[in-house]
Amino acid sequence: MRRHLPAAREVLSAWFCTLFCFCAISQSTSAPPAAPDANAVWQRNLADWRSQREHSINAPDGSLSLIALEWLKPGFNSFGSAQDNVIHLPASAPPHLGMFTILGKTPAATVVQLLSPPSGFPADFTIDGVPAREGVLAISEAKPSVMAWHSLSMVILQRGDHFVLRIKDADSPSRAAFRGLHWYAPNPDYRVTARWVPFNPPRVEKIPTVLGTTLDMVAPGATEFLLKGKVYLLEPVIEGNDHTHLFFILRDDTSTSSTYASGRFLTTGIPDHGLNQPGAITLDFNQLYNPPCAYTTFATCPLPPEQNRLPVAIEAGEQRYTP
Repeated sequence: MRRHLPAAREVLSAWFCTLFCFCAISQSTSAPPAAPDANAVWQRNLADWRSQREHSINAPDGSLSLIALEWLKPGFNSFGSAQDNVIHLPASAPPHLGMFTILGKTPAATVVQLLSPPSGFPADFTIDGVPAREGVLAISEAKPSVMAWHSLSMVILQRGDHFVLRIKDADSPSRAAFRGLHWYAPNPDYRVTARWVPFNPPRVEKIPTVLGTTLDMVAPGATEFLLKGKVYLLEPVIEGNDHTHLFFILRDDTSTSSTYASGRFLTTGIPDHGLNQPGAITLDFNQLYNPPCAYTTFATCPLPPEQNRLPVAIEAGEQRYTP
């Protein structure tokens, strides 16, 4: 029996070698992991975007917290909860919180100052997170001075030739009553590739607002796309100095029934070859969203220009808001 052991070892060695080689070959020739399904990725990203949208609407400083819009007059504007103020805050606020002065002969040269009441600023009244001090307030749309007292926050903004105090309350009843937004079911048919036609030079469009005024906004070009067998055009504008995104203000036939009557918004990236060259851009109408005016009567919103009022029903994106 002992003289047969070498032969047995050779057989076992050959068997293990065969098994090892087979396993190695099997591992090396197995199919690579399947790539994520593009539609599933799109659906997941859209769900995340919609969730973030709902969070922003009901955030402490979101649209549902907006409780008042007070127009300031030239000169002195006292504010607080007492009846002798020019601007009345909720009863929970101090009787006299401060005073705004509007000084200047033209809107461009106007300075807005904050002054304290005779008794001084109340405790816990802050400007940009630090204790309030008298001085000039920033009124830029991008970064205005934020005044706060407990759940209240206030900024002063310019609207045309006038100045307005926008008041938000993190404890507003509208936030407490929020039960979510309403959406159309995701539909990839409303995700289209559009042709980008640049305007050289860019145009300045007169964009109407709910106040009856107009905004001068830069339109860098137009998009041309096919939807439901027809070709349509939409013109985006640039918000402020942000040249990394395009802002579409549009209205479609659903506004008479299931979406906000005045129109909806869409924000996208820039075309694949930039704003100044012809190219392509993706318009995902599943990301259409309502303007702030859909949630509060105290917002000041732009309206769709005539060229962005489409004679087609875009049954995608956010629907009309109902608390």
